[in-house]
Amino acid sequence: MPDKTILVAPLHWGLGHATRCIPIIRALLSNNYKVLIGSDGAALALLRKEFPVLPWVELPAYNITYPKKGEFFKLKLFLKLPEIKKVMSLEKKLVKQCIAEGRIHGIISDNRLGVRSNDVPSVFITHQLNVLSGNTSYFSSKLHQRIIKKYDACWVPDLKGPNNLSGKLGHSAKVKFPVTYMGPLSRMQPRNMPIVYDVLVLLSGPEPQRTLLEVKLLDAFRGSSYRVLLVRGMVEEGETFYVKENITIVNFLQSTSLEKAINESRWVISRSGYTTIMDLAAMEKIAFFIPTPGQFEQKYLAKELKNKGIVPSCKQDDFTLEKLNEIPFYKGLKNINQDTNFPELFTLFERE
Repeated sequence: MPDKTILVAPLHWGLGHATRCIPIIRALLSNNYKVLIGSDGAALALLRKEFPVLPWVELPAYNITYPKKGEFFKLKLFLKLPEIKKVMSLEKKLVKQCIAEGRIHGIISDNRLGVRSNDVPSVFITHQLNVLSGNTSYFSSKLHQRIIKKYDACWVPDLKGPNNLSGKLGHSAKVKFPVTYMGPLSRMQPRNMPIVYDVLVLLSGPEPQRTLLEVKLLDAFRGSSYRVLLVRGMVEEGETFYVKENITIVNFLQSTSLEKAINESRWVISRSGYTTIMDLAAMEKIAFFIPTPGQFEQKYLAKELKNKGIVPSCKQDDFTLEKLNEIPFYKGLKNINQDTNFPELFTLFERE
């Protein structure tokens, strides 16, 4: 029987990396592994709320924010590279210390580039074998692949074949390391519940773009005929609700409350982040996407799903309530989940 502790360390860049680690942590615990949670900021706060009895370690922050003008994001990220390298060094140091103290026997890093070790089995989780960055996509992809190659395994939360969610992001014939497609990950379960809200707005992601979209959507929906629940994606002490006319606003929702809210809503408006897409596909929800300005990955996913006639979307600046009239002309997301064979994946941690 395993009696090993696995460090599960998602990147804090919005909440998506943390939320898709929830089913992995649950699976580790049900397969008799112990878990040490490692992250920072709201991602760490969210996982501590989901798993209040689990030990945790605060990792150094990447502190990635979006400029107000999305087209400057690539430049801002480039200027931040020296700082990111410094964070990676701090991560490696912290991991080395945890191993030396006997606190961890394996690592699952969700896009934390410095959380790995040659001394214990190390897994990298990503849906981005290819990192889209406009005219520098080739170089950003190669750089990312060089980092992934150093890990013992790469798990992609998607299906291998053509019926997949990540498209060219998670599928590449050119990578020089083995890739395991673990199937889409979601902490959500669809249930047949009465509709309470016409629209559920799910906000997340780095500032200031999260706030800019919140202000825009509040202005658009206030006083309209839509019954709206707006989840701000701000992880705080408790779930605090307040009502403004036809809009109910809550700072954040834990998994069970969020699952209930999605089940009780007719439509969902959100960013086109990959974890959100996996959750909404698991719930078979009708959605409308507004990709984060300057975020090439979200733009690509929104465009792909729009071109396939699955989910409509538009630019943040272009959103109006009239855009929602497009929804009936799209098929909506369907559940393509396969059961992830966690025991087989976890055999990696049993090697000597």
